[in-house]
Parts: sequence; structure tokens; C-alpha cells
Amino acid sequence: MRKKVLVTSALPYANGPLHIGHIAGAYLPADIYTRFKRLKGDDVIHICGTDEHGVAITIAAEKAGKSPREIVDYYYEEIKRGFERLGIAFDNFSRTSKEIHHENSQKFFLRVYEKGYIYKKELEQLYCPHCKRFLPDRYVVGTCPYCGYENARGDQCEKCGRWLEPTELINPRCAICGSTPIIKETYHYYFKLSEFSEPLREWLESKTHWKENVRRTALSWIRDGLRDRAITRDLEWGVKVPLPEAEGKVLYVWFDAPIGYISSTMEWAINRGKPDEWKEWWMNPDVQLVHFIGKDNIVFHALIWPAMLMAHGDYILPSDIPANEFMNLMGDKLSTSRGWAIWVNEFLDTFPADYLRYGVAAILPETSDADFNYYDFQTRINSELADNLGNFINRTLAFIKKYLDGRVPDPQNLGDYDTETLEKVKELANEMSNYIEQFEFRKALWKLMEISSLGNRYFDRKAPWSTRKTDIEETKRTLYVCESIVRSLSTFMEPYLPFSAEKVRKMLNLSGKLSWEEAMRPDPEKGRELGKVEILYKKLDDDVIELEVRKLMERAGKKAPEKEEKKEEKGMAEEKEVQIITYEEFSKMDIRIAKILEAEKIEGTDKLLKLKIDLGTEQRTLVAGIAHQYSPEEVVGKYIPVIANLKPRKMRGVTSQGMMLAAVTEDGKIALLHPNQDVPPGTKVS
Repeated sequence: MRKKVLVTSALPYANGPLHIGHIAGAYLPADIYTRFKRLKGDDVIHICGTDEHGVAITIAAEKAGKSPREIVDYYYEEIKRGFERLGIAFDNFSRTSKEIHHENSQKFFLRVYEKGYIYKKELEQLYCPHCKRFLPDRYVVGTCPYCGYENARGDQCEKCGRWLEPTELINPRCAICGSTPIIKETYHYYFKLSEFSEPLREWLESKTHWKENVRRTALSWIRDGLRDRAITRDLEWGVKVPLPEAEGKVLYVWFDAPIGYISSTMEWAINRGKPDEWKEWWMNPDVQLVHFIGKDNIVFHALIWPAMLMAHGDYILPSDIPANEFMNLMGDKLSTSRGWAIWVNEFLDTFPADYLRYGVAAILPETSDADFNYYDFQTRINSELADNLGNFINRTLAFIKKYLDGRVPDPQNLGDYDTETLEKVKELANEMSNYIEQFEFRKALWKLMEISSLGNRYFDRKAPWSTRKTDIEETKRTLYVCESIVRSLSTFMEPYLPFSAEKVRKMLNLSGKLSWEEAMRPDPEKGRELGKVEILYKKLDDDVIELEVRKLMERAGKKAPEKEEKKEEKGMAEEKEVQIITYEEFSKMDIRIAKILEAEKIEGTDKLLKLKIDLGTEQRTLVAGIAHQYSPEEVVGKYIPVIANLKPRKMRGVTSQGMMLAAVTEDGKIALLHPNQDVPPGTKVS
């Protein structure tokens, strides 16, 4: 049955350009998911837009000596251009400064107000005598009362993450002029968030399929006690509060921004000439509403926004909120203020869009923070995209062009190995599909690369360069299977590498995109003439990467790393003591990542643990001498590198089918080695 899926990505603030942290958090995962769901035949729309209100916008405008409108107009176009260049496709990309959003937000406010969930409250607020105005939260900076950070904002401490009120800050000062503010009485409108504690708890506890970090974060806030939240601010820029007595008040950005999802869907429907069609998405309980966000937005999307929707009463609640953790950069936290960031448009001036998509997708921070490193990026592009995926596609199509008249072969009968290979492609495609459905995009990407690795192994084993001279029918069988795999890849690549997928379709001379199901079948168009075959991926030179690293370092005021020209004398002496082996000798070792499933001490020993490990295609037993430092409970669930082709050896009556690799310090301490990101068991280490 065709599903209706409404996908949203967090609205980016229109006060700065996109960087890779944004892409990794909410936008690339949403685009991968949306493209995949379309290939699966689901009815899906992807909604977004820029968030153009809030104190961050007005502060940026005042510091730049411009109006808020000038700031948001510029960054709307800058952000939109970055998404387009990167292939992040939206069905509608709107703006919260549009009239349709202002009207919709005001109607939303009035509906909740009339139902008694919004009330007016007198309070004391900081006022700047020099600027002659009340100071909204971000207009105040000071010392955090919880962690002592001296530059905490009036709404949140960036260091410890606590939500704050401006009056809680120690030694507060005006963020614009630096003056010490005074306290004056005023009023604001509050949303009764506290009344939704129990409905939210029940709703969240039912979402057992959600990412644990989302449920854990949201439920912990409920356990700590939800407080009513002010939803208005004293600003001229924003959505005006639609009450006669609320002169000078605008809706706080966290209240009006998520309503922007609905406003953007309304605009989408109007642009389609069906102005009421948005209701089929927001008022239909059969629709799956999926919000893609970063972890800094969990509280807003998993608590406040659902409470607002409950208070309104007409709209569906989110079906899933697959929030990602943070993306770091070269071992340090991203910081736009320090210049420690990779800007999307600047990056795309040097590298193809699919290089960035692949480099980020391979390390998406799905369960923990990830780190983007230029040197790892280079290795991935060269060894995985160029040497694996690109190599298989190009060698297959170039061979057909050169030796089989440039047409899809029409073999007589396929052999067992041929059909087994095609069945394995189908199996991997189903695994890839299941991972994407579960928002495990990194694992799905590994399955994509396994398909091209499978194709390369098949090509090498069948050796068409040899059979073309002795058995042309065998060559046709080989190249038909390879071309069918390339055809399948042109679809399976689409969610991750859309520009590359389009190039492959052109090389295959396909009339259009295939569905996911069509792509799992062998090519039915035997005899179809191929298009022009071109190199799909070019390798990245060291000089290109070094230049980008230096640019990043210089912008952030850091010292660029110098290339190591020679080793220290100590290092040279140590190297002479090490026995040198050849590459061929090293390549004989089959090192793979294994997951420890079970662990127990071997009786009569102090150091030996018996481990049951998962190597992806099989489970084995290992004996490891680590019991004097690690308990069985400490190691279960960990991922470790293992030499998988070592001759089995019996120790204390237990046969060890391999060897675990670990680091051993000079004083004999053992440190387990782990991959710095999730990889499936059985992944080869090279």
C-alpha cells in the first residue's frame, strides 16, 4: 500500500551560510530518506524554509548596521543556493517572513489562546537604560549560574546546555552596548506547557521505535518537571501578537518557527493550484510525519511542538524524530564565530557535490558525535568512490563499449555463479532498504558499497579480458550480469549520490529513473545501446587537500600542520629494530571488525577471556588475554579488529579461531581498539 509521508527538515536560521554540521544534522539524512521513499513508490513531500525571526536575526542586523529584512533576504538566497548545489531537494522551501506564515501563526496562537492554554503574566525583565528598551533573552549575556561560563546567553548556556532566564545570569550586560541593565516590570504571554506533562509522557513512552537519545532526552525533561514558557518578546521584527492589548509584542521564535512547517505546506498546495491540499497532510491520521533535526532541537520538536499541536487539536503529531548528534571538525567542535567551519558553498567551489554527500553520509553522527577530517575524506573518495564504485561501473561499461559493440549483452543461459551473484545483489538491496527505513543511513551506505565490491569480485573472478579470446558467450554472460548490477546501482546510488546516479543512467542510456523494485531485477532491455562512457570519479590529490586544510587553519587562526620531511633520530633508530615486511606479506592478513557477543572467564586462568564474536557472515570463538584488565561485562557489545585468517590455536582447552588486536603500552597495560564510527561486523580493515 502506498504510504503518505510528510518529511520536514529543521528551518535554518537566515543569519549565516550553511556549513557541514547543518548538512549532517538535518538536511542530508532527510534528502536521502525522501529520495529513497520516492523510489519505493510512497507519496512523500519534503518541506522546509528559512527561519527569519528571532533575536539572533535582529542582533546580526544591528551588528552589521543593516535591517533584519536585508539580513534574511541575503541569507535566504545564500542558503537556498547551497541546498540546490548540493542536491538537497525540497517540494517547497519557504520563509517565515512571508505573509502566509504570519497569518497562519496568528491563527494558531488565537486557537490555543481561546482554548485557555495561553495566559498573560506580569514579570520583571532586564532593561537597558542606554539602548532604552527591554532586552529579549539573547540581548543579554553574563555568567551562567550553573557552570560559571562567562559568556552565557540569556536563553541558554552554550557550555552546559541549561535553559536560562536573563534574570538568572550573574553580572548580566547588554549584548549590544555592554551596559549593565536594570530590572523593570513588564508582561509576556505564556504557554501552559506544564499541563501537557502527562499526555507527552504517555505519547513518548509509546514511541519505542524512536532513537534512544530522543526519547531519553525528552523524558528526562518531563521527569525534571516541565515549566510554562514565555512565547512573546519585545521586538519590532517578528509575527505580531494578534491581541489589541499586546502592542509591541511578537511571537517568540520557538513558537512560530515550527508552525512554519504547516505554512510551507500551505504554500506548496497553493503553488500546485490546490489550496486545501495541505489539509490532507496535516489533518490526516494516516500520514507519517517525520521531523529531521539536530540534537539541539530535540526539546523543541519532541516536547514543545507536540504540546502545541495537542493544544491546537486539529493536527497530527510527529511519527518519528530521527535527531542526529553533532558533527565536529578535525578533532575540534564546529564554531562559526571562530571560523572553524566548512561552508557548503565554499566547499562546492572546489569539490563535486556528491563528494561532500558521500563524505558526510559515511560518518553521519547518528548515535554519537562524529568528526569530519579532510584526510579521511580524501581516503574515502579515492579508495571507496573511485577505486570501488567508480572502478566497477567504468570498467564494466568501457569493456562492453570496446568488445561487445556497446550494447547490453544477450547471453544464452546464466550459470550458477551468475544467478547467485544477482540474487546476492537483491539480498543486499533489501538490507539497504531496511536500514534506511530505520534511519540507519551509514549502514545502508555500506550495503551500497558492498554491492559494488561484489561486482568487482565477480568481474575479477570471471576474467572477461581472458574469456573474450576463448569463449565469447561466457564473456556475454559476465558482462550482462555486471551491466545489470550497474543498472541496479544507478537506482541504489540515487539517495546518496544523485548527480552520479544521473550520470550512470545517461551512460546506460536509460529513459528515466527505475523504481527500487525494478532495480532489483536483471536488465530486461538486452541489446540496448549504451551512451557515452566517462570516468565517474577523479581521485583527490594531496595538494588539493593540503590547501583546504591550510585555508581552514588560517581562517581560524590556528597553525597549519607542517608536512613531516624526516623522522626524529629516535624514531629512525626504532624503525631499524623493526623487521620490515613486504606489502604482499601484509596483504595476506585478513583483518576485520568483529562485534563481541558474549564473554566469560576461562577457569584456572587470571588473564584469559573466552569471547564469542560476530564476523558478519559467521560467529567464532576467540581467546583473549585481557581478563586482568577487562571484565566480561565491559567488553560485550564492543567492536574490535580481529585477524580472521590466523591458524586456529587451542589454549586451555578452548580453540581460538583468530586473534584480537589491541594496543599494549610499555608498562603492559592493554587498550582495546575500536572504529571511530559504527561499521557492520565483518568490515575489512585495510
